[in-house]
Formats: sequence, C-alpha cells, structure tokens
Amino acid sequence: MRVLGIETTCDETAAAVVGLAGDGRGVILSNEILSQITEHAAYGGVVPEIAARAHVEVIDRLVARALKAADVTLKDIDAVAAAAGPGLIGGVIVGLTTGKALALVSGKPFIAVNHLEAHALTARMTDGVAFPYLLLLASGGHTQLLAVRGVGDYVRLGTTIDDAIGEAFDKTAKMLGLPYPGGPEVERQALHGDPARFALPRPLAGRPDPDFSLSGLKTAVRIEAERIAPLSARDVADLCASFQAAVVDVVADRVRMGLRAFRQKAGHPTALVVAGGVAANQAIRRGLTRLASEAGLPLVTPPPALCTDNGAMIAWAGLERLRLGLTDDLTAPARARWPLEAASAA
Repeated sequence: MRVLGIETTCDETAAAVVGLAGDGRGVILSNEILSQITEHAAYGGVVPEIAARAHVEVIDRLVARALKAADVTLKDIDAVAAAAGPGLIGGVIVGLTTGKALALVSGKPFIAVNHLEAHALTARMTDGVAFPYLLLLASGGHTQLLAVRGVGDYVRLGTTIDDAIGEAFDKTAKMLGLPYPGGPEVERQALHGDPARFALPRPLAGRPDPDFSLSGLKTAVRIEAERIAPLSARDVADLCASFQAAVVDVVADRVRMGLRAFRQKAGHPTALVVAGGVAANQAIRRGLTRLASEAGLPLVTPPPALCTDNGAMIAWAGLERLRLGLTDDLTAPARARWPLEAASAA
C-alpha cells in the first residue's frame, strides 16, 4: 500500500510517497521539500500571495520528483492525499487542486488531510506509537495539548489563549533584530547566553487547566530589551537564553497539567508525543524528556525533518485513513481553519 502526499499549507512545497511496513509503521519512499525562506526573508515573515505563487511554480515538478525518487508511477499509487487545511488558503488551494487532479486522472481514491492530524499521527509512522497518547502540537501557528485516541478521534485538553509557542519565538526574534526564520535563530543565540540574567515570568504556572499563554512573556522580553537598549551581542544572547528557559519551564508545567487532564478523560497514555516545528527545539525536547521520565512515559519526538511541514506526514495520514476506508470525493473544500477535533473518522 503506497500513498502520494502533497503539502502546501504555508511556505514549504512538499510531496512524498509513503508505504506500509510489515510492523505497521511507515516506510518513506521519497520526501521532496522546497522551502520558500529566501522569498519571504525580506519581509520578516510569510507573505500569503508570494507563498501561493511559489507553490504554483514548483508543485508539478516536485510531485514528479517524488514519484521518480520512489521509483513508482501514478499507476503504482493506491491513493492521493493532499493537505486541505488549515493554512494559508491560497497555498492550500494549490496543493488540494493538484491532488484532486492527480486522483481524477489516475482513477485513484482521494483523501483530504487535516494538516494538524498529519502532525498528530507522524509518531505512528516513525515509532509505531499505540493509541491513546498525549500530544503536544506546537508550531508557529498552533499550540495544543490533545488526547489522541484514534485516527479521527481527538480530544483537545488545552490550547493557547494568545500566541502560539513558535509565534512567540518568531516575534521575540524580530524584536531583537534577528533574521528570519526567528525560532531557530533564538535557539542558536540562547546557546551562548545566560538564562538566569533576566527574571522573566512563567505565565499560567500551576494553573490546573492545561492552557498556554505566551503574550505576557513576549512583552516582558520587550520591556527588558527597551530598559537596557542599545543592545549588545551579549544582551541579545542573554535575552534569548532567558526567554527560551522560561518557555521550557512553561511547556513542562502545562504538559504536566495536560497529563492530569488526560488521565481524567482518556485513561493512561502510552506515550508523550511532541510534534510540529517547535519539537525541533533541543532545549524544549530536553525539558520534556525529564518530564516524561518523571511520569514514567516514553517521549516520542519524530526526527526534526519530520517535525516541520513535509509531504511524508500527509501521505502517512492519508494511508492511516485509507486503511479505515476513509476517503473523500473531489468536492472536499480548502479550509483556512479546520480544528483537529473536527477531523472526524465518521
């Protein structure tokens, strides 16, 4: 069983072919990604119109590359999956339309994939994680704690009430004059900084509801930066280190509360899984490793290349749904918003 997956929800154009191994895990036969970082760098963030045009320019040849790298043709594919949202609607339309066209001309089943569900299920492709598990889904646009009980069966335990974690990293980087993309740059600067220099807040620490709030922390960084301006290289590194240390503490505290909520609503989790672009942050991974160990759970984090947006996760989510007979017709809409709880298996 092999599925072609297409991802165009933000600023990566991606196509991949994923198959099924005998142990139930995924086999990535190809995974082609073209990043648009250089196109958006001058603007300090993703420009939706530029992103959509860039997807149009490369999507056909990227799909062809993915098929060639997997040594298959459309005739050899069992289904075509494409991200139908949530995301920048212009980009979503490009990938979704391409996927529908390929399914139509090849006579293969089509699967409209929720981009967040693809992140949620990646750990099953890489590590064969069994249901149910606690998922921290953290990226530039999303921060959620979810009980993953099955394909299409998700219970949101907590979310951010303002900024997503990745968004807070990016905005902090911009405040400090760091280049785009900001999140990885903050992490690099933090390696050389003093995390104890600035006493930054840990928003919502200790509150029983496992929600997140990062806006106040971001504001605290701005206040400290303005207080000591102009900033030296040492100041920037110390601010980054202090900010990142605060985020690590916040994440650990919120996930700890998420584990309590999980046990109340879904029983005992098989694992703590972290997915999304923020999962590539090594300091956050170390903090969650300690927390998982305390809770007696394995921490599962997909390889960094599969934490950011990619076609393999779309193909795998499509494959998971295909095995359950969950396919879509060609009227499946593109969605700018699509809560994961709505990715029903029904």
